[in-house]
Amino acid sequence: MWCNAWKDGCAITVKVTPKASRNAVLGEETEWLRVALTAPPVDGKANEAARRFLAESLSVSRSAVSLLSGQTARLKRFAVAGVSVEQAKSLLLSGTAS
Repeated sequence: MWCNAWKDGCAITVKVTPKASRNAVLGEETEWLRVALTAPPVDGKANEAARRFLAESLSVSRSAVSLLSGQTARLKRFAVAGVSVEQAKSLLLSGTAS
């Protein structure tokens, strides 16, 4: 599953497509959530863009979202404090063709 319970919130695994025309959730796979980001994959810009996108999508502060793994990979895992698995799935998948 791409979203699991984690400490005081959830952990979300995303597969990032950098340099897209817009930031968006493209859909879900069994193991990850596919996310398009406008940021390039250099100097941590895609990591910060993914963190900001998740925070905005889940209505939490950026400080509530932290990168757990995947610093230089397309597959990244983020911890999100204060958001349940059910809330995350509902908010991230609303409006996507999954």
